[in-house]
Amino acid sequence: MNYLMCSVGRRGELMKDFRASMEEGSRIIATDNSTYAPALYFADKTYLVPRIDDPTYIDTLLDICKKEQINAVTTFIDPEIMILAENREKFEALGVEVLAPYLETAKLCFDKYEMFKFLKKNGINTPMTWGTYEETMAAVEAGEVSFPVFVKPRCGSGSVGARKVFDKETLCSAFEQEPTLIAQEMMDCLDLDADVYVDTKTHLPVAIFSKKKISTTIGGANKTISFKDDKLFDFIQKALPLFKFNGPLDADFFYRDGQYYLSEVNPRFGGAYLHAYGAGVDFIKLIDNNLKGNENKSIIGEYEEGVVMMMYDSVVIKKQGELAE
Repeated sequence: MNYLMCSVGRRGELMKDFRASMEEGSRIIATDNSTYAPALYFADKTYLVPRIDDPTYIDTLLDICKKEQINAVTTFIDPEIMILAENREKFEALGVEVLAPYLETAKLCFDKYEMFKFLKKNGINTPMTWGTYEETMAAVEAGEVSFPVFVKPRCGSGSVGARKVFDKETLCSAFEQEPTLIAQEMMDCLDLDADVYVDTKTHLPVAIFSKKKISTTIGGANKTISFKDDKLFDFIQKALPLFKFNGPLDADFFYRDGQYYLSEVNPRFGGAYLHAYGAGVDFIKLIDNNLKGNENKSIIGEYEEGVVMMMYDSVVIKKQGELAE
C-alpha cells in the first residue's frame, strides 16, 4: 500500500510506527510546505507543496496520488481535515481512501457549539455550552452555572485561546474582543481521552484505547496511563455511530459523578496515539486490512491497563544538501 501523509510537521514518531507496521513493499509519501519539517525525513519520498489555503493545493495532492499510485491519504493537522472532506469524491475517483470524516461530520467536529447542540439533541452527555455572552449570563442568573466558566474559540484547535473566566466583567470583555467564543461549565473532574479506529467499511468503532491524562502541554497530553472501562466503551459505541467518521480519531472525555461526558472529537491521529501503538493497538494494520477490502473485527479493550506513556523530544540531523526540495 502507498500512503500519502499530508502536513506531517513534527510527527516523526508516528511515521516510524507506520513503517514498523506496514507490509514489505508499502511506501510512505509525505508532504509539507516547509523543508524543515522533521517528519518528512522518515518517508520514502517527500514533496514540498503549497500552503493548504493555496488554490492549487488540492490539484497538487491529486497529481501526487496519480504519480505515486496512492491508496490512502490522511493529514496530521486539523485545518486540513475539512479540505480533505470537501474533496473526498475527487480522491475516491482515483481509488484513494480518504482517512478523514465525511463532510457533515467534519463540520460538527470543528464547530464546538454545533457539536454541543447535536450531542444534546441526541441524548449524549456533554458539558453545558453557551454561544454568546447573553446566553451565558442568562444561565448564570438562572442558577444553571456559576463562575468560573471556561471559554475557548468556537472553531479553535490545540487549546489555543482556552482559559478560565472568573467574573462577569472579564466574560463580557472576552466576548467583545472575540465574538466567536463559546463558554462551558467548568468540569473539575477526571480528564481523559481515547484513540478510536472507525472501520472504513462499516463506519463503526472497532478499536478503542482509553487513557487518563497525567500531564498536558498546549494541544494535548504528554504523559498518560492506560485504563479500561466497559462503561466508557459502551458510551463511545453509542455516540460515534451518530456521525460518519472514517479511520482514526481522538476523542476527549470527562468523568463526573459516575458519568462520562464527550467533550470534543479530533478526527485524525491524535498526538498521543503513540501510546496506543506502544501498547499494541495497531491502527495501521486495521487501515491496511480495510484497504484490502475487508471489514475489521472488533478489538475493543484488547490491551493492558497501567501502561504508561512519557513523551520526550528528539531531533533530525541532515546536511543542507539533503533537505527536501
